[in-house]
Amino acid sequence: MLRRRLAATAVLALASLAASSAFAADCSVEIEGNDAMQFNKPAIEVSKSCKEFTVKLKHAGKLPKQAMGHNWVLAKTADVQAVAADGVAAGLPQDYVKAGDARVVAHTKVVGGGESDSVSFPVAKLSAADSYTFFCSFPGHSSIMKGTLKLVK
Repeated sequence: MLRRRLAATAVLALASLAASSAFAADCSVEIEGNDAMQFNKPAIEVSKSCKEFTVKLKHAGKLPKQAMGHNWVLAKTADVQAVAADGVAAGLPQDYVKAGDARVVAHTKVVGGGESDSVSFPVAKLSAADSYTFFCSFPGHSSIMKGTLKLVK
């Protein structure tokens, strides 16, 4: 009788562990930019349960970064235009992101065709009350290459 109870308890514990890992939040995303100035995802959801979130950017095109480079920049939606303008002024050596720009939550470096980069940031930097936009700050790209990022339960 005791063995059955122990076995049943062990089975329940293993099932519970398997279920919790099956429903664990995905704390990363892969996104692609291409030579047609498009991201392959219009939206990204970040779970509040993640301590850190990682974005891996891949340039699926063939053109070099000087001609058709892409980065992934995250800012509050209200700041996007100003962040993009300051990024253009910063230039390619700064990955089209103004050095020390506090409005930028996170960003990758600029990559060209076939290249990739990733960035991780603390989810604590995000607030459910704010609206966030991710975009490419390469000159002329931010009006087309953008999407929304949302903090979710």
